[in-house]
Amino acid sequence: MSVREVACVGVPRTLLVAEIVPRASPGAAPAVAIAAGVHGDEPAAPWALLAAVRDGLLDLRFAYRIWPCTNPSGYAAGTRRNAEDADINRSFGRGGETPEARAIITSNRDRKFALTIDMHEDYEADGFYCYEPAVDETSFGTAIVRAVEEEGFAVQELHDAFELGYPPAAQELRTLHRGLVRPNVKAELAMSRKLPYSMYLLRRAAKRSLTLESPRRLAWDERVAIHRIALVTALQRLRASL
Repeated sequence: MSVREVACVGVPRTLLVAEIVPRASPGAAPAVAIAAGVHGDEPAAPWALLAAVRDGLLDLRFAYRIWPCTNPSGYAAGTRRNAEDADINRSFGRGGETPEARAIITSNRDRKFALTIDMHEDYEADGFYCYEPAVDETSFGTAIVRAVEEEGFAVQELHDAFELGYPPAAQELRTLHRGLVRPNVKAELAMSRKLPYSMYLLRRAAKRSLTLESPRRLAWDERVAIHRIALVTALQRLRASL
């Protein structure tokens, strides 16, 4: 593992990025990008990511690029937005519209990923759910939802009235399943200029994308545990698909 700082040009802060490369196949292993903390008021996700690395839960047959906290100023303040009052997660269009987005986009230039995972929390949810843009007929999300439920955690029932960040008439943009949102990639990219991190990577550098959402209302340990289960299951599904 190596860890370095990436400058956020124009503001007095940096982002940490960690690289993990398997010794057995450096340069040949499929790469996975994992990020957390883009909203500073969703604190369990960065800690779950750090704990997963610490406890050896990552499959080391893959290479990893890890952004443990992509909104450090918001995390320190406990706010959704960064110090300039911008939602970083909607700033990945046009080469990056925040210092953090530009830093990540520049750092990811010329990189390709088999999977990207973005870890979040949701204040309004009572159970776990995830976003998985529909790139083909295969679904990692179905297995992830099942694994979370098998460990005794609730899964969110999704419907049109549940706040998912889409406009009211959004049926053409996504389909809803129990615990799983399947965005229509082409329709969403055509509609939105303010791209989230996951959609930017899916358009530019990643074959598959997952956004994990733990319910913010649960106890800290439960939220961390849910993310760990979802992360491990996602990597297992990736391994099985290759």
